[in-house]
Amino acid sequence: MTYETPDDLQYTDSHEWIDDREDVLRVGITDFAQDELGDVVFVELPDVGEALDRDAACAVVESIKAVSDIYSPVSGTVTATNDAVVDRPELLNTDPYGEGWLFEIDGAVPDDALDADEYREQIE
Repeated sequence: MTYETPDDLQYTDSHEWIDDREDVLRVGITDFAQDELGDVVFVELPDVGEALDRDAACAVVESIKAVSDIYSPVSGTVTATNDAVVDRPELLNTDPYGEGWLFEIDGAVPDDALDADEYREQIE
């Protein structure tokens, strides 16, 4: 199966994507991750203003198959969360790179983030 993997994003080994928006990083889960989870039925996000440590579990996504932690790609402070995915968790399945984003955090893209080609190799 071929998964959508936008070239303009960075990726983590734990299947989060990172969109560098200059002043903040927008974070979500990849198309591969949402497919592995199946139908998402519940999302719990960190609080705005919450300080997160890199690689620490900071959000929860529950599907009909599993409960999965989402990990922060950087240390920083949460600047925004996407309430739409709390109200409509299926957005993670239908639009993981658009309306299905999870949170924004201040910080810089980590040096070990994967580009799209590297991430595609990892999930093949």
